[in-house]
This record gives sequence, C-alpha cells and structure tokens, in this order.
Amino acid sequence: MQVLYEDNHIIIVSKTVNEIVQGDKTGDVTLLDTVKAYIKEKYQKPGEVFLGLTHRLDRPTSGIVIFARTSKALSRMNELFRKGEVHKTYWAITAKRPPEDEGTLRNMIYKNEKQNKSYLAHPGTNDAKEAVLNYRIISVSDRYYLWEIDLLTGRHHQIRCQLSAIGCPVRGDLKYGYPRSNPDGGLSLHARRVTFEHPVSHIQIDVTAPVPQEKLWQVFEQDEE
Repeated sequence: MQVLYEDNHIIIVSKTVNEIVQGDKTGDVTLLDTVKAYIKEKYQKPGEVFLGLTHRLDRPTSGIVIFARTSKALSRMNELFRKGEVHKTYWAITAKRPPEDEGTLRNMIYKNEKQNKSYLAHPGTNDAKEAVLNYRIISVSDRYYLWEIDLLTGRHHQIRCQLSAIGCPVRGDLKYGYPRSNPDGGLSLHARRVTFEHPVSHIQIDVTAPVPQEKLWQVFEQDEE
C-alpha cells in the first residue's frame, strides 16, 4: 500500500495487483484492513477506526482507491460518485491495436452474476446498463499498446469487457480473451489518476498513482514523462 493523499476526511492509496479491497470468501487480508491499521498506528487511535469505502477496484487491477475517514466525507463522496463528479483515468496495455487510435466506446452491457463476467447486451436485455469510455493510444512498444482511458460510467468489468469486444483484451486478462496470464497473475490495467472536488474543504484533488514495478509498465511510464 502506498499513500498518495491524506487529511482528516479522506485517504487515497495505491493498491498493488491481487490485493483485495474488501472482504470476500477467500478470507484474505484486505486493503481496508491495511489502511485501518495504518491510521490506527499513525494517529494512535483508540478503539475501532472508521473507514468508509467509496468505490471498488478489481482484485487483479492496480492503482487508486479512495477511502473516507469520516461519515460526512463518505456520504459526500458517495454523492460525488453518483453525480459522476469523480473523474477517473486508467492506463491499460493490450497486444492489439484498436481500429482507431482515439475514440469513444459506448455499449449496453450486463453482468452475469454466476460467471462474475460482463457481456455486451442484445437489445431488450434485462438489467443491461450503458457503459461509456473515451480512450486514446498514448504509447507504442514493439509488441504492446498503452491506452489512456477516461471512464465515464462505472460498470462491472467495464474496461475489460469493452476492450475485449473490439478485439483488444487487456494483457493478462484470460477471462476476457487474452491468451496468456501475466507473471504476477494480475492484469495490465491501472487506475492511474483521479480528480474531484474535496467533499469537505472543496479544494481540487488531483492524484496520480505510479505504475507497478513490472518492466513493461516502467518503460511506458518513462516514455510518457
């Protein structure tokens, strides 16, 4: 865990690949637990530490997660997310180039609960929701393409599903059609940047998460500096 920003109301951290944000059937230690322990030790908090999760990030994905340290901040952050006023930018690596190097993907998608997987929806599909993102290719290596993605809606596995649908599955994403897993078992999908108005102080928050330590990520990050 790397702390990117903190004050009395919110704390923003960068999670590693395969770190789980909140509890599930595995019983593994969660990022929520880790951040609570950090706050308890740093500020010598007695008793239970309040920490509210404002959004989720898939386990095999790395990058920014925002927590609320007060109930007031949590309710206000939830409202910002509901209104679409938290702007999230992702980086993704694929082995295939899209038909256009810049554009918008707009689909109706639905989640198959049993498979824990999202699909493009046929007209009239029950529970389908609109998924929209803007993208551009910002760097190219011998074998891979680096995408910058502005996520305009927050659907289940949205980026993974929509990129796969145009023949560009995220590197390492076996579930959505990539042929090989990554060495660390994660995905080459990184929650890179977040911007929003602070829910209490109203200052502008603009935070960027360094990419994972893997060599390919490091090369792409250096190219963009």
